[in-house]
Amino acid sequence: MSVFLSFAFLAAILAHIGCSNQRRGPEASGRRFNRIQHGQCTYTFILPEQDGNCRESTTDQYNTNALQRDAPHVEQDFSSQKLQHLEHVMENYTQWLQKVLNQTSRLEIQLLENSLSTYKLEKQLLQQTHEILKIHEKNSLLEHRVLEMEERHKEELDTLKEEKENLQSLVTRQSYIIQELEKQLNKATSNNSVLQKQQLELMDTVHTLITLCSKEGVLLKNAKQEEEKPFRDCADVYQSGFNKSGVYTIYINNVSDPKKVFCNMEIAGGGWTVIQHREDGSLDFQKSWKEYKMGFGSPSGEHWLGNEFIFAITSQRQYSLRIELMDWEGNRAYSQYDRFHIGNEKQNYRLYLKGHSGTAGKQSSLILHGAEFSTKDADNDNCMCKCALMLTGGWWFDACGPSNLNGMFYTAGQNHGKLNGIKWHYFKGPSYSLRSTTMMIRPLDF
Repeated sequence: MSVFLSFAFLAAILAHIGCSNQRRGPEASGRRFNRIQHGQCTYTFILPEQDGNCRESTTDQYNTNALQRDAPHVEQDFSSQKLQHLEHVMENYTQWLQKVLNQTSRLEIQLLENSLSTYKLEKQLLQQTHEILKIHEKNSLLEHRVLEMEERHKEELDTLKEEKENLQSLVTRQSYIIQELEKQLNKATSNNSVLQKQQLELMDTVHTLITLCSKEGVLLKNAKQEEEKPFRDCADVYQSGFNKSGVYTIYINNVSDPKKVFCNMEIAGGGWTVIQHREDGSLDFQKSWKEYKMGFGSPSGEHWLGNEFIFAITSQRQYSLRIELMDWEGNRAYSQYDRFHIGNEKQNYRLYLKGHSGTAGKQSSLILHGAEFSTKDADNDNCMCKCALMLTGGWWFDACGPSNLNGMFYTAGQNHGKLNGIKWHYFKGPSYSLRSTTMMIRPLDF
């Protein structure tokens, strides 16, 4: 590296030196350079040109020579002093120049260090720029994907909105159709109720007529037999030769008035006195204590014989109890108990059973040990709640228990999930309401 330095204060000295050298050499007419080597750097100094003052005329030279000849000793002393002065000045400037070179070296080192630092910073900047570009590329890709997802989601949302509108329209139409169907169903139900009532009335009439026509001789014989020997129950009727199911009059011990009962002469050998029957829901079994005591309904249809008469009959001799059940699918089953009787009213018509068998469950759905009878106005169960109010009807509930044949009557399709229906747990479960039931008693020794 070459550095050109020109110093004003050096120019005069070097010029003077040049002037002195001019007198010593023939090359004084041109420009002169001085080079100094310092490490890897070379410093070149341009020496100033000689001016007119350095050119001495022949006259001056002559005069000088004359003076020198005249005063040789004086000139010699002056030149020696001047030379010493110049050497001293040169030595000072040389030292100063060396300091300048040293300072320049330090500056060059700092410049190199700064350049290296700048290079490192530029490299880091390039790396950061490269990373930023990558991030921008990733951001662009993500933005593109987000736009695609937004587009897809927008399409899906539009589709869902359209489907929602279609469903709402469909629901509106279906709701209107359901309302119309409900109106038609209400009309049909009302008409059906009227028809059912008329049908029941006709059936009762037909049944009565058939009974009167076909059993006229039986009735006459029955009347004659009653005059000769009163029937205590349907077993006496059967053993007297009347083996057709129907309504008969019996005379119960300790009961002053005769009682009409329905006798089943067909099931399991006949001779059964019916004490309860459900078949069509035409009779409300949510009755009071007094009504359950004295009985209600018709012996030829749905009815409850009456707790007071059941107590009186079962007090005559030992009786068995048979319960016939049928579900809405036409399946039949029964539960039979070898011993059956109930206590009097003071004992709340307490139930006593023994010896269970039958097809309506391996376990009895009727409480076997001393459950008392309860109605909506006489709570005698073993529950904090009132089972007769909650499950409806009058029954031996105990702690509500697994059965209630006097519950609400539900028609087909409405009989599932009904805890207050006609229930026999070990036949169809705790919430299935049965289609028909019959409770019958017969002497144990029949």
